[in-house]
Amino acid sequence: MNETTSVQRPLRTPRRRAASSPPRAAAKPPAETLAPPFGGALRSLGLVKSYRKDRVTIPVLRGVDLEARPGEFLAIIGQSGSGKSTLLHILGTLDAPDAGEVHFAGRRIDNLPILQRDRVRNHQIGMIFQFYHLLPELSALENVLSPLMIASSVLSYWRRKREHMARAKELLELVGLGHRLTHRPRELSGGEMQRAAIARALIGNPQVLLADEPTGNLDRGTGHEILTLLRNLNRQQKLTIVMVTHDLAIAEMADRVVRLVEGRVERA
Repeated sequence: MNETTSVQRPLRTPRRRAASSPPRAAAKPPAETLAPPFGGALRSLGLVKSYRKDRVTIPVLRGVDLEARPGEFLAIIGQSGSGKSTLLHILGTLDAPDAGEVHFAGRRIDNLPILQRDRVRNHQIGMIFQFYHLLPELSALENVLSPLMIASSVLSYWRRKREHMARAKELLELVGLGHRLTHRPRELSGGEMQRAAIARALIGNPQVLLADEPTGNLDRGTGHEILTLLRNLNRQQKLTIVMVTHDLAIAEMADRVVRLVEGRVERA
């Protein structure tokens, strides 16, 4: 049998692009994919923030670099006016920096559109405050449910109402308020209101909890109970917590302490 002879086909001459059709530019990746993939759960880069009072500019943050590692309990300590609450509000996208960036899970979040920032706060970053900010006309259970009510359409919420109610009751049990479901804030003690606020912050299953002076409005004994609760949430649920305080004794319950002095992170 004769060997098969391979036949070479003539090469096709590539078609020339019409002069009126410019070459296509390579598609650019989305802007957020260009951000460096930071390993930390939450990170700030060079945050700068000032406020104006009359004609005077008051600098608050002067280039803050900070990283909260996944599963860490981080305390930020500083005197009144050092910028620690402003820093926490910017990390939680409640306020915007004049300069610098905030990254969460490898993505920049401080410059997201408003609806996307709201979604981050509802589902990934929870916040608790010194003065609780509970809605006075709602019960403890309804206050815990309120972020889900706000984030969902009426139809979507009612479809999952039983599931949401079970989750809210579970969280109130977790923080020791299972017997106070129907009580309104005026019927709760300061410690109980803070516990309800913590349950509310957890209803969206956040990865990070930001706590702004969580014991500042409580007596020392009740404050210690709240700190123990936060410590247990951190250890048992691997919840990353960033807490600001002016009290060193409170800060020392955290894994790591960062000191903020006149709007700058003090280097060791």
